[in-house]
Amino acid sequence: MDSLQPSISSTRIHLSRSDLADMIRLVRALFRLSKLPAYREAVWRQVPEIARFNPGHDAVMMGYDFHLSDHGPQLIEVNNNAGGGLLAYLAYQPDNPLAHGVLPERLRDQLIASFAEEMRRFTGSNSLLPRRIVIIDENPEEQFLYPEMEIFRDLFADWCSCCSSIVDPSQLDAGAKGVFLDGKPVDLIYNRHCDFYLETDVMSGIRDAYRNGTVCLTPNPFTYGLLGDKRRLAYWTDQNRLQDSGLDERSREIIQRLIPESHIMADMDTDELWADRKNWVLKPAVLHASRGVLLGAKTSRNRFNQFVPEETVVQKYVPPTMTASDSGDLKTDLRLYVYRRRVLGVAARLYRGQVTNLRTEGGGFAAVELI
Repeated sequence: MDSLQPSISSTRIHLSRSDLADMIRLVRALFRLSKLPAYREAVWRQVPEIARFNPGHDAVMMGYDFHLSDHGPQLIEVNNNAGGGLLAYLAYQPDNPLAHGVLPERLRDQLIASFAEEMRRFTGSNSLLPRRIVIIDENPEEQFLYPEMEIFRDLFADWCSCCSSIVDPSQLDAGAKGVFLDGKPVDLIYNRHCDFYLETDVMSGIRDAYRNGTVCLTPNPFTYGLLGDKRRLAYWTDQNRLQDSGLDERSREIIQRLIPESHIMADMDTDELWADRKNWVLKPAVLHASRGVLLGAKTSRNRFNQFVPEETVVQKYVPPTMTASDSGDLKTDLRLYVYRRRVLGVAARLYRGQVTNLRTEGGGFAAVELI
């Protein structure tokens, strides 16, 4: 993890206990919503068939990203395969052995419990451990968070004495009968790849294995469709649709209060949107890590016209708070790391520029101090 040390900020971020409690309530409200038949039926009209297949398990390491406003925390988006969880921990314990690839016992147990629960739900057994685990990403060794993947690889090998590898999906032999690496079957895939709906050719074999129930894939298209696809934001802020879902009143209230007004661009008058663009953020629905996201105020007319209305979410702009640091004022957001309805941790991210990054001097992941 030494190569990631510049991504850790020494600045501590203050967060009120009441705001954190609201953020956790929102996570749990959305989890409850995702289980409701009426909600799922509405979502399934907007997602590919693969996202309507229920594998019986969920998604590890989800991230719920917030900006703080005068009215409390506001959810900006949900990430289905949020990286940086170990960086978030390192922000709290910069001198911890984690810096040398060794996980503290408590953190190790938390992470293993999430993957073990995924495996239990997939197999229906408490005793069946994976014999072979792969972590997949596109050209993984070129990824900024590759050192984090290496720690997960070692964690898996230690957990169940199995063979654990980091690979590009092109290295796998995959199809309906299963996923194989060097001719040997893979039982669990920790998916860091950002083809969330498994639509590319390189992911097609994994898609067939996942659809046929011959591999445990986490995160997966099912949970992405229900919670990670940015188009869900438009549903969550539609009071009538939310009420029709059958969700309880208290959960509806926290969702309405903590998620900024959002729409599918195709449902808006584009001329009115253009005139009022400074108050909105435009987000391609299925891209990740803020790719393609543009502030309305920074958008040219030509770029505005390039957005696909049916695949673009328009959200009320909630500016990030500013935090004073030794490197000057930095924009700040907060992320909850979540498995199912259980919050694993909270961290802040400090940055400059239009969207979050881990390369700002003095920025990166920062510890959160509750007040």
